[in-house]
Amino acid sequence: MSQPMNVDPAEIEKFNAMASRWWDPEGDFKPLHKINPLRVQFIDQHAGGLAGKKVLDVGCGGGLLTEAMARAGAEVTGIDMSPDALSVARLHALESELSIDYQQITAEAFAAEHAQQFDVVTCLEMLEHVPNPAAVIAACASLVKPGGRVVFSTLNRTLKAKLFGVYIAEYVLQWLPKGTHDASKFIRPSELIRSAESAGLQAKATTGIHYNPLTSGFFLSDRNLDVNYLVACEMPAERS
Repeated sequence: MSQPMNVDPAEIEKFNAMASRWWDPEGDFKPLHKINPLRVQFIDQHAGGLAGKKVLDVGCGGGLLTEAMARAGAEVTGIDMSPDALSVARLHALESELSIDYQQITAEAFAAEHAQQFDVVTCLEMLEHVPNPAAVIAACASLVKPGGRVVFSTLNRTLKAKLFGVYIAEYVLQWLPKGTHDASKFIRPSELIRSAESAGLQAKATTGIHYNPLTSGFFLSDRNLDVNYLVACEMPAERS
């Protein structure tokens, strides 16, 4: 008997409904537009440069990160399960004259066909939207080449993350549509790293994404991982 897909239909519908506004810097994805340069900077740093690398973006949505990595010189594939978001991503890449391979497929199904084929795998702001995040982490690990890098980001399961990531972001500042996040699905760094290590990865760096209300800007800092955070992992050259 085949296993059910690691997909929450309600989450797919949620992102389908927002898809047309993906590339509006003042729209539903305003926070992603603001933090995207920081995310690319972190990935580029821990990948030893993106230029010339074969990269997979898991949970690519409308392609914000995917396009940024392509512009940095990577050969990028983006996968997602939201057909509407992928339509937006394909159209925007066409308008931007970027060659990106977008596919509607789960990480697990893609991993079954493309094991150890990518220098870099990214999975940002996606783990908190699937029923079984550990399965996605394992799929990402199986997709990366020996010696390659995998970068994750998500929200920490803390009261502070619930306050800032849900209440303030969705209800006070209205940066995100109400109901975008379910704080009970947030993931502690220790949980993410444990799943990554169980899949054969080695965590190499962590950093938090922080907001400065005085400048209305975001910045990276290792001082804490209380809200949004990034984790860079390496697949050892000799896989166990």
